[in-house]
Amino acid sequence: MSISKKEVEHVALLARLQLSEEEANSYTEQLNSILGWVEKLNQLDVSEIEPTAHVLPMSNVFREDRVTTLFTMEKALANAPDAKDSFFRVPKIV
Repeated sequence: MSISKKEVEHVALLARLQLSEEEANSYTEQLNSILGWVEKLNQLDVSEIEPTAHVLPMSNVFREDRVTTLFTMEKALANAPDAKDSFFRVPKIV
């Protein structure tokens, strides 16, 4: 599979990019080079390899879930610029 210069120009048009003749030629060569490497990777036999989402084994470290009281309502509102009835007051946003 290869990409033609016309296809590169079409994609550039869809992306609203203005490419010079030199850039279009360069991108065509680069994309075809990338496709060549992808084709080479497609030739590998990976039937014996287990699919993975990450190369290193990962595990979550969970802590015990405990309910605690860190602040009293008065402490939480102590530095609030404006508070009313145990709530932070903020400017109305419409």
